[in-house]
Amino acid sequence: MTAQQDVIVFYDERMLAHFPDTNAEFLPGRLDKRVRSILSGLYIPWKYPEHPGRITAIMELLAREPIPGVSIEPGMAATLDQLSRVHTRSFLDDIFSLRNQSAWLDVDTTAVSPGSVQAAEVAAGTAIAAVEAVVSGRAKSTFAVIRPPGHHAEPVRARGFCLFNNVAVAAAHAQDALGCKRVLIVDWDAHHGNGTQDIFWADPSVLFFDLHRAAPFYPGTGALADVGAGRGEGTTVNVPMPGGAGDTAYLKALREILVPAADYFEPDLVLVSAGFDAHWFDLALNVSYDGFASMTGIIQDIADKHCDGRLAMILEGGYNTESLSRGVHSVLKVLAGETPGEPKACGVEEVDAAIAFHQGAFDAGP
Repeated sequence: MTAQQDVIVFYDERMLAHFPDTNAEFLPGRLDKRVRSILSGLYIPWKYPEHPGRITAIMELLAREPIPGVSIEPGMAATLDQLSRVHTRSFLDDIFSLRNQSAWLDVDTTAVSPGSVQAAEVAAGTAIAAVEAVVSGRAKSTFAVIRPPGHHAEPVRARGFCLFNNVAVAAAHAQDALGCKRVLIVDWDAHHGNGTQDIFWADPSVLFFDLHRAAPFYPGTGALADVGAGRGEGTTVNVPMPGGAGDTAYLKALREILVPAADYFEPDLVLVSAGFDAHWFDLALNVSYDGFASMTGIIQDIADKHCDGRLAMILEGGYNTESLSRGVHSVLKVLAGETPGEPKACGVEEVDAAIAFHQGAFDAGP
């Protein structure tokens, strides 16, 4: 056990107001007809998977099982200027025009409800608050428990349940307002962070490292050969994974690709797009809670080595509320000072216990 470290969890109840209801009336138009057609072809009723219960489950578990050294603070809303560092003004004007309305935004079934625009502003602003806390030295590390998620949002397009690109907004704020020159973004969500990649595609001051399930898994981007362009060539690193990949593959990728990349890049801030849909409960990949803990330990070591431990986690996906809340809890324990163990292959610990229990039961008698 290492020394306890101060960790701030940022959370704001205003994000609960984002609650698209597929049975509600949406703004009429061609897109509404197309989405309705898709949903009508399903054999079971479809409910919006990105719901308020995702983040309330995290906070309820933290209340039941508090972690020493972890405190909770409210978030804040991002300003227009902060959002416009990574999104075009025309796109933002379009999103703001949907305030207090219900509308479909694309055939990825990204939608807004009357409270969604404010929730998205608060999500992006809360990611900024998490970054400000570590850069100022108020906390060793932070975790922004936010929704809607952000890493699929592009400069001019909302996608994949994402309205604003929260981690990109936070990274740009760190550079423009807080004096950070080189930002490392690690995205371990099961889905590729296409929006974050797009925003920093030609930017040599941001190293974007993304582990994800390979195409054709949504959104189908993030090929191995996608490494950025122009002056940013080489500062995009994609590691596409097969569907069965788990702890061993993830930890090997971090140790043998991310660590040397970070040593070369020398970041002065580390951000993590922390999605938890890589856990097997979400049926995409096979990462365990111990795997998330060990991944956190590796990234924490990178932050300690290069930038005085400045590390901010920004919540992305994860739709099974049990694995999401437990996954976040396992990460927070490591951020607060617990030393992660090396994860075992699934079932090995149980088999070891069974071996001990049955030991000698089948020895040949005299």
